[in-house]
Formats: sequence, structure tokens, C-alpha cells
Amino acid sequence: MFERKPLKGVRVVELATFIAAASAGRFMADLGADVIKIESAKGDPLRFTAPSEGRPLDMYENTTWELENANKRCISLNMKDPAGKEAFFKLLDTADVLITNWRVQALERAGLDYETLKVKYPKLVYGICTGYGEFGPDKDLPGFDFTAFFARGGYLHSLRQRGTIPMNVVPGLGDHNVGMNMVAGILAALYQAKTTGFGEKVETSLFESAVYNMGMMIQAANYDGAARQYPIDVRYSANPFNAAWRTLDDRFIQTCMPDYNTYFKTFITAIGREDLVDDENYFPIQNLQAKELGAQMYDIVMEAFGKKTVAEWKEILTKADIPFSVAQSWEDILADEQAWENNCFYKMKYDNGNERTLVRLPVKFEEMGVPEYNRGPLIGEQGVDILKELGYSQDEINSFLENKTLFVWNSDK
Repeated sequence: MFERKPLKGVRVVELATFIAAASAGRFMADLGADVIKIESAKGDPLRFTAPSEGRPLDMYENTTWELENANKRCISLNMKDPAGKEAFFKLLDTADVLITNWRVQALERAGLDYETLKVKYPKLVYGICTGYGEFGPDKDLPGFDFTAFFARGGYLHSLRQRGTIPMNVVPGLGDHNVGMNMVAGILAALYQAKTTGFGEKVETSLFESAVYNMGMMIQAANYDGAARQYPIDVRYSANPFNAAWRTLDDRFIQTCMPDYNTYFKTFITAIGREDLVDDENYFPIQNLQAKELGAQMYDIVMEAFGKKTVAEWKEILTKADIPFSVAQSWEDILADEQAWENNCFYKMKYDNGNERTLVRLPVKFEEMGVPEYNRGPLIGEQGVDILKELGYSQDEINSFLENKTLFVWNSDK
């Protein structure tokens, strides 16, 4: 349990759906901030993605929802109702940070854009996550990580074997990257707001984060070299030792030896080809490349790996101190001792009696301890309590409920 909560006393209002912006709020909630999620009565669409992920659709056991929304509170307000909008602004009066992923035009229509809010809330830190950035011809396009991150950002075209279709992608990978980028900016802006009294707008997007991630190769594309040749057939890559090898039991082992020459003799010996240690056709790499023998070396290594199981190769490569890793399935990761030893997981016991392994955020603190892991809120679960904190009477709250200005979900409705 967290013995110290560095963001205790900080209030975050989260006006966001899906993953990227929500993951930024989750990080702040883990650090002790009071993160209040604003949700419609229909619910965030992320609540209903279970069929796409092969999980039961169950409000009371929703592992994806916990991943992005654990430790938060939720109020469901009808923002189209003037009374609901007034309640939202009363809540914003108490906030240090607003996080949103609404499209800019929707924020402007609602009077929730940064330029409008900063007049009334000069100390507010305003974090906005978009698909493609706030400017340019595509700023208003809808953006998900499949499209704005993986496709537009260069992953799908480049990171595939030449002649094949793009790799399969999964939700959340790009979003989590963006969320951590956003929260880094928010925390810097929050520090400024607390020390100087000046708020700030913090923006990042799926597309911009992907461009940064791909920065080395995008920059390399300035030159007429390897970066302009992607997608490639890995057999013809510049360094044949940076590849994945199929084992006898149909698993894959990825090796990484950026400096081919440093590792050549050790690696070639480890795979049982000591006869090639002094072969000047393959060493140094300058000879290999000049004679265009990279594909031949790739085939030599692939043939060798096909003669032993993954367990045998793990022992051999570890002993030789070769950088490698087995290509793991998600089931493998759930049982990975390294992940458990480094506190990557949390065992959540649900009210229905099921116990599930949930993933923790990847940032750890030595002195503060481990954050609590409270399940994500149901739709509007803490709405009544939040309105009471804002000074609303029970009669006013009852009126909100009757007029559907406030919604609190329960399974009987």
C-alpha cells in the first residue's frame, strides 16, 4: 500500500472516453489524486469492448475497465441539461487538472475549450489528447491507435516482411504510450501551476507520439539508405543477427546484436558452427555486406536453430551471454516469473468470486510503496457523494435523479 501519496489533495476532472486520456488519469489516481470521471448515462464505450477481446460482457468483472480506470470516482451528468452543466462547472471550480479527449469542435461548442476556460480558471492545467494533433488538415478526424498511431505513424507499412500484409495490432498499445506522454506533461504543468500560479495547456496525440517513437528511422529516411528500403525481407537486412529464429518446437527466439563484429565469434560458436569462426566471407560484417552474403548467413543461423528446442536454446544463449528473448504469448506473460517478481501484476478478487490477474502501471517508486488497486467505478457510482461535496442538498440531488440530470447505474435498471 502507498505510504505516501504525492498527488494527495490534487483533484482531476476527466472528461474522456476510451483509453489514452483515461490512462493518464489512471496514473494520477494511482499517485493519490482524486480523479473524477464524467460519464454519460450510456457509459463510456470502453465498458462494452469485452466481446472484441474474448471476455464476458459483465459490468461487475471488467478487466479492461479496471486497467484504465482503477482508483477513480465517477459521476454521470447530463451535460446538455443546464443544471448538469452548472454542476460540472462547480466541480471544475475545485479542480487542479482537466483531462479530455473530446474533439476540439465539440469542446468549443460546449464552451470547454482551453481559450474559454483559462479566462475563468487561470491556474487550471488543461490536458487534451487528440488523434492527429490540434492543427493541420486532419485535426478533426476521429483517431484510434489502429489508425492514427499504427497506420499513420509508420508501423504497419514498415514493420512487416516485404510482400506480406501488415502485422496484427491490438488496442491499447498506442494509447498507453500516449497516456504516459500526456501525464508527463501534465505533471510538469501542475508543478508550474502550484509554484507560480500559472496554468497551462498540455497536448499530445496518437499520431505525434508514433512519430516520436519512430524518430530514429524517420530521421534516417533523410538519407538514401536502409530506412528507405522498408518494408524489408529480413533475410536481406543489414545485420542478419538481429532476427527471430524458429526452433525445433515451432517457437521463436529473437536475438539482438547491434554490433555484429563484437558478437560474431561467440554467436557462431554457440550455434554449433565453429567451422565459420575464421571465415573471412562472414567476418567482419564489412566483408559480409560487400559480398552480399547476409541472406546466406541468415539461412545458416535459421537452419541451426531448427535443430534444438526453445528450452535448449535458452540454456545455450544464456550461457554464451547472447542478448535474446523467447517470443512469448500473452498466456506466457501471465505466468512469467520476471513479471511477477517486478510487481507487474495484481490479483483482483471480484464480488462474483472470480480472481483475475490485472496489469499494474509500469512506473515504480522505492519509498512510497505500491499503489492501491481499487476497481474502476460503475457508471455514476459516486455521483451522489460528489454532489454532496459540492454543496448540493439531498432534495436537489433527488430532483437531479428524477430529471435524469444525474444518473447512477445499477443492475436492476
